[in-house]
Amino acid sequence: MPREIITLQLGQCGNQIGFEFWKQLCAEHGISPEGIVEEFATEGTDRKDVFFYQADDEHYIPRAVLLDLEPRVIHSILNSPYAKLYNPENIYLSEHGGGAGNNWASGFSQGEKIHEDIFDIIDREADGSDSLEGFVLCHSIAGGTGSGLGSYLLERLNDRYPKKLVQTYSVFPNQDEMSDVVVQPYNSLLTLKRLTQNADCVVSIGGRSDGLGFASSDQGDPCTCPSQAPAQRTEDQQSHIW
Repeated sequence: MPREIITLQLGQCGNQIGFEFWKQLCAEHGISPEGIVEEFATEGTDRKDVFFYQADDEHYIPRAVLLDLEPRVIHSILNSPYAKLYNPENIYLSEHGGGAGNNWASGFSQGEKIHEDIFDIIDREADGSDSLEGFVLCHSIAGGTGSGLGSYLLERLNDRYPKKLVQTYSVFPNQDEMSDVVVQPYNSLLTLKRLTQNADCVVSIGGRSDGLGFASSDQGDPCTCPSQAPAQRTEDQQSHIW
């Protein structure tokens, strides 16, 4: 049976991916931007509890943790129509707000300093799950926060939750264009090592110069449908990986 999955969104790219991910999940489940189930969806048999938890009779909140070392993208999410969807206690912004400067080492070292605050959030979400299956991490391997902080969290997740699935949606650099980030190849290589050592499944997403595109489908998201559709109640994410 599908079980709960916690989504971790790291950095600019990870939070942009996560924002689109939750918009599509809300559309699939008939959940409004405020987290209220639309009237037409109240009789459905879909598994909302895999990616959402129910705060009251009508209000659904994503099992999501939003993390960044600079505030711009998360502030844009909080100023969007979906601002009330998220649990504000699950949002972490670095106090100094200076970001990681597109530097893997900076993101990793900041992770060492702030990991207790981050894992207070993650542990609370995990404790609130009936039977946690694992984590989905959205990030970029080329920047500073997604690569450095992402690498640190991958290592700690593996140590702290060794029996839980860790799947990543990792945005890779666009090979068709030159990057203005000189250390991008180093960021990518250092992150790839942690992905191979600590992730159970990596979904690679090609970087695009025109932004991130997400195609809507009447069939839903093929990566999440097995965890939501009642026809596959005996299946979970691990069965699709192993």
